[in-house]
Amino acid sequence: MATTEHPPPSRLRAWMLEGLSDMGKGQARRPAQAEPKPEVKGQPWYRVMCLTGVDYFSTLGYQPGIAALAAGLLSPIATIVLVIVTLAGALPVYRRVAEESPHGQGSIAMLERLLTFWKGKLFVLTLLGFAATDFLITITLSAADASTHLVENPHLESALHDKQMVITLILVALLGAVFLKGFLEAIGVAVALVASYLALNAVVVVVGLYHVVTEGHVVADWSNALTAEHGNVFVMIGVALIVFPKLALGLSGFETGVAVMPHVKGDPGETEENPEGRIRDTKKLLTVAALIMSCFLITTSFITTLLIPEKEFEPGGEANGRALAYLSHEYLGNAFGTVYDVSTIAILWFAGASAMAGLLNLMPRYLPRYGMAPHWARAVRPMVIVFTLVGFLVTWIFDADVDAQGGAYATGVLVLISSAAIAVTIAARKAGQRNWTIAFAVISVVFLYTTVVNVIERPDGVKIGACFIAGIILISLLSRLLRAFELRVTDVTMDDMAERFVRDIASRKIRLIANEPDSRDKAEYREKIEQIRNDNDLPEQEDFVFVEVTVTDPSEFEAGLTVRGEVMHNRYRVLTLESSSVPNALAALLLHVRDSTGCIPHMYFEWTEGSPFANFLRFFLFGQGEVAPVTREVLREAEPERERRPRVHTG
Repeated sequence: MATTEHPPPSRLRAWMLEGLSDMGKGQARRPAQAEPKPEVKGQPWYRVMCLTGVDYFSTLGYQPGIAALAAGLLSPIATIVLVIVTLAGALPVYRRVAEESPHGQGSIAMLERLLTFWKGKLFVLTLLGFAATDFLITITLSAADASTHLVENPHLESALHDKQMVITLILVALLGAVFLKGFLEAIGVAVALVASYLALNAVVVVVGLYHVVTEGHVVADWSNALTAEHGNVFVMIGVALIVFPKLALGLSGFETGVAVMPHVKGDPGETEENPEGRIRDTKKLLTVAALIMSCFLITTSFITTLLIPEKEFEPGGEANGRALAYLSHEYLGNAFGTVYDVSTIAILWFAGASAMAGLLNLMPRYLPRYGMAPHWARAVRPMVIVFTLVGFLVTWIFDADVDAQGGAYATGVLVLISSAAIAVTIAARKAGQRNWTIAFAVISVVFLYTTVVNVIERPDGVKIGACFIAGIILISLLSRLLRAFELRVTDVTMDDMAERFVRDIASRKIRLIANEPDSRDKAEYREKIEQIRNDNDLPEQEDFVFVEVTVTDPSEFEAGLTVRGEVMHNRYRVLTLESSSVPNALAALLLHVRDSTGCIPHMYFEWTEGSPFANFLRFFLFGQGEVAPVTREVLREAEPERERRPRVHTG
């Protein structure tokens, strides 16, 4: 801070921070300007569906195997239960989420509006922890399963034996490289991958159904074994309902579906304020994706259960984590099987693209705004590097094991879906929609039950989620602490009366008094002036304007500042402000007055009584406390040139 000259940024720094929104330090010095509302841009919904589909549809790579392990012979029936929950539960919930939160924040934004102050921030950070669990495990689990398909391909098994960890890390790194290059490239790749992958799966399903029909004994053997094991159909349905939570990975595409919503193209002339076309087309996206996936889930679980020996689903078996790939090699030959493996490997690798897009859309919307991430966290490329490095760590911790990551993945998915169901229930209740409120409440109970059962059976998932939550909260609070003295006001606007006060006093010396509003009677202002004159040895002819700040939500970090002028008791001029932090508001006002008048303003304070440490905590948590020294420190950080810095006087 000793020099005011800053060297131009290097090419690498400029490239890394390209697109960084310039909200933060120094913003308060220029008035807000009206900007035209941007027109909604993006891609057709079916192309964006492919982006979320690389996550959703790619679960076919491992979902049939997981279902067979969890439900055994009941896998097709349990999968039908999953499809019913998908179409009757998750789909209506997320269609409503698309209406209520069309900018990609999802249910987190809906729930954020219900809570204020620090409890709201901590609640959002908790949900962000589960979102990070969901999205990051999507990246690492999909890459691990892609490497499984590669390692177990008959043509490559001998060459790539014991190389799964290295291959998984390379796949995660390549995904990060795609996003460092640019996002439009990611959507183009997703369209090609989804189209080819679904076509190949359709071939495998048709061939599998053909063999089931032509080998009549297969159905009879399955039916007899099912009856022998479970007795009657009611017991089967009951057991299927019990094991259903283990199949929850089949619901993984909905949260990413709304997370990538900002990339859906709206109607011509549509604005971000009223994106009706985007909402309508996102509903199409969610519905079509759910219907396609439901058809594949039912048919694939049926053919894999009937055609693959049960022992092959076990760890170490040839169908473990790759049931459809096993069928493609078994019934269509190694040549087609290899093509299928390549397609599966590609889409599983790229499944992390929708998760990465979700992370890049979600995290920068909250953490920097809360002051809980560095300023560069708004730029895409640094965040891609951070998420890629975390992906490396998760892959190393889980040893690139698909089954080991399943619990954490399912927990993240289910917590987010449950929060979405609760959010839309509250939204429907507030809108007075009684039938929808009841329906969404029932759906919420189903997902909460599923989440609880999943956590009980696979507690490692919630433990991993808790680690993400603890890490996000710890890093967020440290960041907030490090940025405590940063100027957080994005712009300053003054009404006509306030402008008049400033112009008038600028003809003399600008002297402002920081006053904590109390009763605001005549005696309060008179005594305050007398105290300031005595403490600072000022002559009686000096003129003053009072400044009063009312703290709104102290947990907010960045906001604009509106200054209003009023005359109290026909004598005392007062500038009133509302802000999350008293020192930041005062510092922003002083800088704005200096820049608009060309004069250095003076502001007078009285010392705050009490422990400096306790007063700092009051400032950190509640926006008040040690006002005078903190205001001066904010000014010092915002204006390195001492001669141009507004003066702070304390008596």
